[in-house]
Amino acid sequence: MAKGNPLQEQLLKAGLVKKSKVSEVAREQIKARHGKGPAAPSEIQREAERARAEKAERDRALAAERKAQAHAAELRAQARQIIEDRKVPRSGDSEYRFTADGAIRTLLIDADLRKKLSTGALVIARLDERYELLPRAAADKVRERDAGLIVLDHGQDAGAEPSVATSEDDAYYAQFKVPDDLIW
Repeated sequence: MAKGNPLQEQLLKAGLVKKSKVSEVAREQIKARHGKGPAAPSEIQREAERARAEKAERDRALAAERKAQAHAAELRAQARQIIEDRKVPRSGDSEYRFTADGAIRTLLIDADLRKKLSTGALVIARLDERYELLPRAAADKVRERDAGLIVLDHGQDAGAEPSVATSEDDAYYAQFKVPDDLIW
């Protein structure tokens, strides 16, 4: 007899089991160890496999979310870099007021910058707690990456046709004269 399980040997000596039964159990154990037998998955194995699949799906979803967040952060950083690199130097002592975050903000600019802002050649963009002037091309690049950084853009709706109500309103308000020197 080959070296086997000490418990099996004791049971054989005591006469509680037959040698054929011991060898049959030993063959089943060997098959189970080597995976040659078609073992049906038990309920525990199916549950473990389902749990592994759920965990893998959660891991994939988390990885996709992290990747999306990293991509968004990269786009924000690119937009901030464009604003830093392409900002137009401001000069002048004329106040230009605009609304941002529900509050009225003020920039000191000269007449040339004011004209460019009103025609849409320049755009106001937010950079942290300050506001910078950007040329139209740079503003379009920033808008592609993070549209929330663009605060004021008078040229954005240049291609849109005026609605009927707007032309009626314009005709009505044409009767009221606005002084040329009015600056808001």
